Amino acid sequence: MINKVILIGNVGAEPEVRALETGVKMARLRIATTERIYNASTGEKREHTEWHTVVLWRGQADFAEKYIHKGSQVYVEGKIRSREWTEEATGNKRYAIEILADEIRLLGGQRRNEGHYGDQRPQPQTLAAAQPAQQGTQAGAAPQLPKDADDLPF
Repeated sequence: MINKVILIGNVGAEPEVRALETGVKMARLRIATTERIYNASTGEKREHTEWHTVVLWRGQADFAEKYIHKGSQVYVEGKIRSREWTEEATGNKRYAIEILADEIRLLGGQRRNEGHYGDQRPQPQTLAAAQPAQQGTQAGAAPQLPKDADDLPF
């Protein structure tokens, strides 16, 4: 069975980053994806925006804290996870559906008018959950990735 999600979208708020009691860091991102729908018979154009909560752990959380900001365009691969809990104060059941990221890439479509990106800021491109060592690259060197979403292999 397969549980795989691929998203390309824009970050809607600064990442929420925190360290757990064990010292493990986690980050939560809110990512918007927008579908543009055209009805040929009526000529009507409309958009539907879906908001996704993406959870990042350890090194990915560090990556998000340093380089991902509101307005960043990101590519995310991961899996859907649902959680359920009961609020102690009210006893109400709560539910959440999140994307647990296996890989995240910072794409080049940042909104420059947000003021978060200057020309001097380094732009690392990717951080996978478990990135195998690549042959022919120096340790710590970032792999070459597509310059924009049009260069993605799908």
